[in-house]
Amino acid sequence: MVGTDEAPTLSRVRAPRGEGSTALFTDRYELTMLQAARQAGTAERRSVFELFPRSLPEGRRYGVVAGVGRALDAIERFEFDDGVLSALADAGVVDDETLDWLAGYRFSGHVWGYPEGEVYLPYSPLMVVESTFGEAVLLETVLLSVLNHDSAIASAASRMTWAANGRPCVEMGSRRTHEEAAVAAARAAYVAGFASTSNLAAGHRFGVPTTGTSAHSFALLHDSERAAFTAQVASLGAGTTLLVDTFDVADAVRTGIEVAGPDLGAVRLDSGDLGVLAHQVRRQLDELGARETRIIVTSDLDEHAIAALGSAPVDGYGVGTSLVTGSGHPTCGFVYKLVAREGADGTMAPVAKTSPDKVSIGGRKQATRRLDARGIADAEVISTGAGATPVDGRPLLVPLVADGTVVAREDLDECRARHQRARDELPVQARQLSRGEPVIPTIHTGPDVP
Repeated sequence: MVGTDEAPTLSRVRAPRGEGSTALFTDRYELTMLQAARQAGTAERRSVFELFPRSLPEGRRYGVVAGVGRALDAIERFEFDDGVLSALADAGVVDDETLDWLAGYRFSGHVWGYPEGEVYLPYSPLMVVESTFGEAVLLETVLLSVLNHDSAIASAASRMTWAANGRPCVEMGSRRTHEEAAVAAARAAYVAGFASTSNLAAGHRFGVPTTGTSAHSFALLHDSERAAFTAQVASLGAGTTLLVDTFDVADAVRTGIEVAGPDLGAVRLDSGDLGVLAHQVRRQLDELGARETRIIVTSDLDEHAIAALGSAPVDGYGVGTSLVTGSGHPTCGFVYKLVAREGADGTMAPVAKTSPDKVSIGGRKQATRRLDARGIADAEVISTGAGATPVDGRPLLVPLVADGTVVAREDLDECRARHQRARDELPVQARQLSRGEPVIPTIHTGPDVP
């Protein structure tokens, strides 16, 4: 392991990303458990932790894994540099011997997981972390923070893009959430099929395509709507999108075509009865010869509103508040539990919490998406224990970290393509927006299953 004298060098290497240590993105009890386990001589026991959901959010039929790439970044940056150690010492969180141990901390174990963009069901082992107890327990909170948030956004985004039925969706929720959550939300939405984001930080950090033109304030700034449209078209070209509901929609559409010509790229509607307005505006645009001008709608959309606009002449959707808050489910309820640990004889033994309302299943897991003869998923099979019988289907766990080194870097477009494939593999009932049970059952097999 690397000592604290090397931490400043690592920080300088990572400085261009504008990110520092993630070691304080945790709960105090992670460190107090570490201290007590070290004193008891159990901190070095080989351990397997599993990150999983006991259920889907109420009414959801499937979930989407997102944030894996960010979680791997967080593992790499989970180090206790001088500033972090000083903060812990000043707060009296742990004793000096534990601080000395933390100074040399670098995760050196292994991580397997569902790759980003994959679909998950209840009890899917989304991430399996194997190392010593001391190393693995410290990652609990940061991994849960990243995956619970990003997967909630991606799960909502997947429902929205499916409801949009091929029409592009734009993420526009930055002003409705924490500034860093906004960046993560834009990334997660892109994984689940959103075409672009308004958030420039997401474009800079992750390569998510960005888009945007003007707000109502731009029209109000100028002496007339015509003057505002003229300024926008002069600056951005006729292919721009004009916001046409600041005053009277019909007047704005007519003025927009007079200014930009029939090659105007798009008009945006942000208020009113969007379905009725879309029909009226489409008819007006066609009459004005602007048959290729698109209609974009925004204004507190969610998957249900998008589905309701399916028969309207809408060409794209901008989604904000509902998306970045998970459309009613801002977290996935993932937990991180110890499922196996080394015994006094050196062998690994399953362990599990047995309280009736929070059941866990002990033992190392394998996961397979079982497919029928048509290639459609019919079960999530979770095999537990070394003696579990292999199941025909598509294996879901892939190596993410080996001996402390990240081995699964992916481009976001690969994650987008994976999500499309995984979603298309689900039964047609997965498209339903009404409340219901998980679209396929989770089946547990193996000698360690109670």
